[in-house]
Amino acid sequence: MGCNIMVVKRHLAAATAVFVALGAGTSLAVAQEASQSPVQTTAPSAAPQPAPAQVPASQGSSTQPVVSAPAAPAAVQTIPGMPPVINPANLYSETAPDHINPEVAQDPARVYVPNLRSNDVSVIDPATSKVVDRFPVGKSPQHVVPSWDLRTLWVTNNAEGTTNGSLTPIDARTGKPGPAVAVDDPYNMYFTPDGKSAIVVAEARKRLDFRDPHTMALQQSVETPDCKGVNHADFSIDGRYAIFTCEFGGHLVKVDTVNKTVLGYLKLSSGGMPQDILISPNGKTFYVADMMADGVFMVDGDSFKEIGFIPTGVGTHGLYPSRDGTKMYVANRGSHKIHGKPHSKAGGVTVIDFATNKIVANWPIPEGGSPDMGNVSADGKTLWLSGRFDDVAYQINTEDGSMKKIPVGAEPHGLTVWPQPGRYSIGHTGILR
Repeated sequence: MGCNIMVVKRHLAAATAVFVALGAGTSLAVAQEASQSPVQTTAPSAAPQPAPAQVPASQGSSTQPVVSAPAAPAAVQTIPGMPPVINPANLYSETAPDHINPEVAQDPARVYVPNLRSNDVSVIDPATSKVVDRFPVGKSPQHVVPSWDLRTLWVTNNAEGTTNGSLTPIDARTGKPGPAVAVDDPYNMYFTPDGKSAIVVAEARKRLDFRDPHTMALQQSVETPDCKGVNHADFSIDGRYAIFTCEFGGHLVKVDTVNKTVLGYLKLSSGGMPQDILISPNGKTFYVADMMADGVFMVDGDSFKEIGFIPTGVGTHGLYPSRDGTKMYVANRGSHKIHGKPHSKAGGVTVIDFATNKIVANWPIPEGGSPDMGNVSADGKTLWLSGRFDDVAYQINTEDGSMKKIPVGAEPHGLTVWPQPGRYSIGHTGILR
């Protein structure tokens, strides 16, 4: 009997040793896997991590608890030529106020306002809240778009109803316009994250024209036949695809930016006129402003499926991230009409917390208004928006929502604020990363 007891003890000890060894081996494999870095990636900046989980040792064993390594945020494998994603948890990390390029910082602080009906650009000095310059551009200027390299501000003159579209370059250092470049139907413009192409959004043509980002020579066109009113876009965190809104069809279209092909269409469940679109800081969700649904749809970009909706206000239109990447400013234009009336009591701004997708503030326009497109100042303290039907620009304090109204030209649209912090621009009114 004593012999049998000794044999059993030896078997138990051996089994315990095997269990502990297997546990330690598993932890080592996890740690080794976590330490591997895929090509064309950048390790994310340090961030607080949750306390590591402890795996208890088997009862009766004197072995110390096995501690598993904390999971690090996955590095992002970007397309070749695209600047690395420094912080996968916040793709806007490099647009904080202290990340302004020294060369860009020398540019004069100005707000450039394209006036659609008066065919000119009003230039505001934000320090005095006064218009200090005004110059003519092409027919129907829609947006002022910072170039990928941050040295040129392009005015997109789509010449509504004609074939006389053009792009007017503004020298960011002098604030003065140069000779226009003839381009067909440039309603809006974006830049691929690798900086190799400008994408002219030819809204009336249902087409995306990939062009040389400097000369604007045509590289390739991508037809989007089922995207009526293609106009606004944002890019995935890795730069592999972009999602464009189709204003007059209630759709979205997903485009492969590397192979320059259409990947598919998505019909929004209850939408009618999708406008601006903005990706979340972690790159997982695309927010889509819809001026008929009066709110923001949430779409999973990778699966290309609608996952939620946030009601905000009448005529939801423009979307802009705060400088710290924690909030999104939503412009509600106050009307469902393309050409609305001034002084809408429904016009205002909604502030949404990215982490919770909850509304944290509402800022109505005093005496009514029509906030449309714009951007945030370099220090993050001011949100600038055009007053589309009121012929003004709104200078809004991001702390409390108080604001000033500055008279500009006729029907201001996609204004930009300059200079801005960041490494490169993907276009529109200055969405930087």
